[in-house]
Parts: sequence; C-alpha cells; structure tokens
Amino acid sequence: MAEGLFNALAPAGWEARSAGTDPKGSVRREAVEAMREVGIDIGHHYNYPKSIAEAMAPDVRVAVGLCAEEACPVIPGVPSLHWPLPNPAGAGIEVYRHLRDDLARRIRALIPELTEDTP
Repeated sequence: MAEGLFNALAPAGWEARSAGTDPKGSVRREAVEAMREVGIDIGHHYNYPKSIAEAMAPDVRVAVGLCAEEACPVIPGVPSLHWPLPNPAGAGIEVYRHLRDDLARRIRALIPELTEDTP
C-alpha cells in the first residue's frame, strides 16, 4: 500500500519500491480493495511481496521502515525513517482503510522534506 500511495502522490522523478524482511505469497486482497477505493490499483503491478534485496538499487535516497512487531532492517549508507505500523494481516478491511489513510497522511508530510533538497 505504501508503494502505491507514494508513487501516486510523489512528484515526477520519484519512485517508491516496497519490500519486506520476510515477504510471503501475494498482496492481500484487503490491501488491494482498500487501495482500489481511492483509485490506486495495486492488484496487478504490485502483485507479489518483494524482499529488500529486490527493492534495493543505487538510487535509494531514504528507507522507511513500517515495522511495529519486528525490528526494522538497517541499510548501511541510506538514511532511514521508522513508522511503526501494525501488520494488518488477518484483519478486516476497516484496518486496511485506516492504515491506508495513515500512510497517505505520512507520505504527504514526507514529500516536501524529500523534494526540498532535490536539485
């Protein structure tokens, strides 16, 4: 959800890549549904959870950890933020909606900080 939201809200030239420390199976249908409600389709493009190794590239400018129950990974040489959000796995759609809205608020607040240093 965070990747889809950031990519929908960010200015041109910015891209998020989402990853997890222990990715499983597929993106949950509740996440796809909650995002579809705000016009963002994560069902086809972001169709499987990725590992951190898959998301890393030389152009990574910041890492945002959403870990609440587990320790967030440290990526040497990359500034990081920690947004401790609960894992919604197994929860109902209302929890996913709440997390979607919380993520959108945080991302909107983060974007000006990221772009103020952009040449």
